Amino acid sequence: MCNTLRIVGCLMELAPMRYTPAGVPMVGFVLGHESRQVENGIERSVLCELQGVALGDIAKTLSSAVAGMEMEATGFLAAKNQRSKMPVLHLTNIKFVEGNEHGL
Repeated sequence: MCNTLRIVGCLMELAPMRYTPAGVPMVGFVLGHESRQVENGIERSVLCELQGVALGDIAKTLSSAVAGMEMEATGFLAAKNQRSKMPVLHLTNIKFVEGNEHGL
């Protein structure tokens, strides 16, 4: 089954890097998205915030970012944990959008 999400947004929050029990780097973040989309033939404003997590080398790259950076995030959605089925974006690739003041 397909479970791929690609979204462009602004890095709203970035948690400090921590490590899993196996020693893998891990960082949590919140990505804010704002756009205009067409739904049922009608244009509408879309605003949302999406929680995410990055592991390994992507976590190391993301940990050098700062809030306010715009990025294109690609990954898959998974439940936050066994008790909460709220979706969390697990990053598989990030690309910082050029032209902003914090570009990497």
